[in-house]
Amino acid sequence: MTENKIPYKIYLEESEMPQAWYNVRADMTTKPAPLLNPATGEPMTAEQLEGVFCRELVAQELDNDTRYIPIPQEIRDFYKMYRPSPLVRAYCLEEKLDTPAKIYYKFEGNNTSGSHKLNSAIAQAYYAKNQGLKGVTTETGAGQWGTALAMACGYLGLDCKVYMVKCSYEQKPFRREVMRTYGATVTPSPSPTTEVGRKILAEDPETTGSLGCAISEAVEDATTHEGYRYVLGSVLNQVLLHQSVVGLESKIALDKYGVVPDIIIGCAGGGSNLGGLISPFMGEMLRGEREYKFIAVEPASCPSLTRGVYAYDFCDTGKVCPLAKMYTLGSGFIPSANHAGGLRYHGMSPVLSELYHEGLMEARSVEQTKVFEAAEYFARVEGILPAPESSHAIRVAIDEALRCKETGEEKTILFGLTGTGYFDLYAYQKFNDGQMDDYFPTDEELAASFAKLPKLD
Repeated sequence: MTENKIPYKIYLEESEMPQAWYNVRADMTTKPAPLLNPATGEPMTAEQLEGVFCRELVAQELDNDTRYIPIPQEIRDFYKMYRPSPLVRAYCLEEKLDTPAKIYYKFEGNNTSGSHKLNSAIAQAYYAKNQGLKGVTTETGAGQWGTALAMACGYLGLDCKVYMVKCSYEQKPFRREVMRTYGATVTPSPSPTTEVGRKILAEDPETTGSLGCAISEAVEDATTHEGYRYVLGSVLNQVLLHQSVVGLESKIALDKYGVVPDIIIGCAGGGSNLGGLISPFMGEMLRGEREYKFIAVEPASCPSLTRGVYAYDFCDTGKVCPLAKMYTLGSGFIPSANHAGGLRYHGMSPVLSELYHEGLMEARSVEQTKVFEAAEYFARVEGILPAPESSHAIRVAIDEALRCKETGEEKTILFGLTGTGYFDLYAYQKFNDGQMDDYFPTDEELAASFAKLPKLD
């Protein structure tokens, strides 16, 4: 296939859509460390985890060996409403940058949730429904995950309780209303409605909240109400599994035109977007079939990979969840109220943490003013208003393309455009008005947080 035959948007046929999720853990020589029971320090059993999570999701969480896990027909039918999503050749961006690089992005904003989150939301809601549960609880940062889960629960007739990080709840009232439109109950976190929320508020009444706080409240709610389970939109092995549909579709589309990416880039908060995009490509590299350069991009205000430590830590601020071995800033770390709410998490997926620890991918942190510079440039050139989270990947994709311009290298770049920014106009307003600041946690702040990490024998 010649270069000029590659279309702007590559769509798969319905028959080409993935029939199974890909489990990258099956190809990892060193598996992610197990979740630990904080009371005993021993690996969590399936029985223990089923008190918090749905039964089938626990099985997926613990499965380190099955390479492909079939996608139930009901979920595949739901996917057809918005999948396959387009793989876009960014011809306009390439021309404006005057770069020899070839740039592609997988666009996941073609659904009402405005992001990739719906891929896992419908799966988790489906398994909850099949188990006969009344409903589910969850947290959300920027609101994409909460919106996606509200949509999935509304479709399946499940109750949905969402704890939304307080600063995002206040910054994004319209995202909140979309969730309510789909039938979800939305509570700003930390809240006075849970024991852990009251404790956090007592310690800091002015806190802006964090994903760690919201997770604690959602878990408490689920475990104290009969017929409910907790579901999570990122971090966990099961979520990366469901999101592999993004990378699988990307690879199928590129293979159709004989395109092999050199550099694959994704924003990184908890890891669902990055993990989903890179999984099938990482699998090839783990099996020794091909080499790629993977880049995780995180906010400078919440730099878990680039400045965190690799250690066992609580997944939540209230310390009610299992311990996970991951790159972490400490479960008590409260990130600044930056505008990429979906990336304000203190830790990173255990799968991605292990891959990063082994040197199989890179990580970069970027300040939010540079992120919004890239977001606005991209919007003017490619015509899509990107979410702040996705714009971290755009920033580094542009940087890599400009590096190709300097060196004359014809690299092929793939990045994930995981969502749209139409509910983030408050943030764009701050940037346009010159009122956006950059924040970098000090070494002293991080050291104080690291000192509170769990001490394991």
